[in-house]
Amino acid sequence: MELTILMPCLNEALTLPICIKKAKTFLTDNNVDGEILIADNGSTDGSQELARELGARVVDIPEKGYGAALIGGCNAALGKYVIMGDSDDSYDFLNLMPFVEKLREGYDLVMGNRFKGGIEKGAMPPLHQYLGNPVLSTIGRILYRSDIKDFHCGLRGYNRESILGLNLHTTGMEYASEMVVQATLHKLKICEVPTTLKKDGRDRPPHLRSWSDGWRHLTFLLMHSPNWLFLYPGLILWVIGLVVSIAIMIHPVEIGNVTFSINTMLYAAVAAIIGFQLMLFYVLTKKYASITGFIPMTKIDKSLIRLTMNKGIFIGASLFLIGTIGSIAAVVIWSGLQFGDLEPESFSRLTIPMLILLVSGIQLMFSSFFLGILEIKIKSK
Repeated sequence: MELTILMPCLNEALTLPICIKKAKTFLTDNNVDGEILIADNGSTDGSQELARELGARVVDIPEKGYGAALIGGCNAALGKYVIMGDSDDSYDFLNLMPFVEKLREGYDLVMGNRFKGGIEKGAMPPLHQYLGNPVLSTIGRILYRSDIKDFHCGLRGYNRESILGLNLHTTGMEYASEMVVQATLHKLKICEVPTTLKKDGRDRPPHLRSWSDGWRHLTFLLMHSPNWLFLYPGLILWVIGLVVSIAIMIHPVEIGNVTFSINTMLYAAVAAIIGFQLMLFYVLTKKYASITGFIPMTKIDKSLIRLTMNKGIFIGASLFLIGTIGSIAAVVIWSGLQFGDLEPESFSRLTIPMLILLVSGIQLMFSSFFLGILEIKIKSK
């Protein structure tokens, strides 16, 4: 069998028959060998019976969620290719040939683009059309160097074996982002085709929850891009913090009528410490990724995670030791003044850098121990 038209369903008795009839017409008119598969997520309105009466195959998915229904449907599909689309009559199941043609050309994932194909008035809330979808899709393109303009289109086709190989697992609405992200990270062949979106035929509100589902999409995009979540912000903070701290340690910096001194140096020190911790989070995330495979590893990543627990502890202890020696020197200087009042401008230029070394050393030592714990997990597998 060449094609499975997959529709997730949860109480769609009003619109499901229309979608099934359109899908059957498409298969017949275009001589496509295919099936219509309904991934039912616990409907209580008789959707399952209606689907069977119209000749569709129904698979029951007990785990709740949009992603869960589509994952279960993909597992049960018989076709070489799968075209998934919502069963609310908002997508055009009569015009699926652009998807089929691209799949036949060898594309692994063919995304619909509603912004190119046309969005009927009232079909998409303004919040989604002008803010949510464009912003999240832009973030996705930046984080993953993707060419996809509509990350969240519900009408898309894919090679079943290729998508099964990604081991997708999110059960909620963020499944839409996960498919595009993982397909991009694994360098599958992806393209877009224009598709239309019309106002759905439901007599009730949609299952999508704008803010909560939007937040889940955003956090998913960030968590699967440790470079942008940890490495780049951390590196920027660390470099700026160190450069400013070193400059002020030598001498107060004057720009025009403004003098930057120890107060600025203190904030710069905090930035350097936070930046260093973020970079450690990046290393730990990459180590975790090497264990779980939740994101693919590059050659640079594999070289990076060769940092062992013992090396990290040694470097961290060295930083801590230097900071301790410097702090002791500061106490000795203070004792020479009979532990009296200090001149904060000059004295803080010694103590603040030592504080950076002390905290960074502790961060690195304990992060290295955690790295060692992850290595125990690797060896036990």
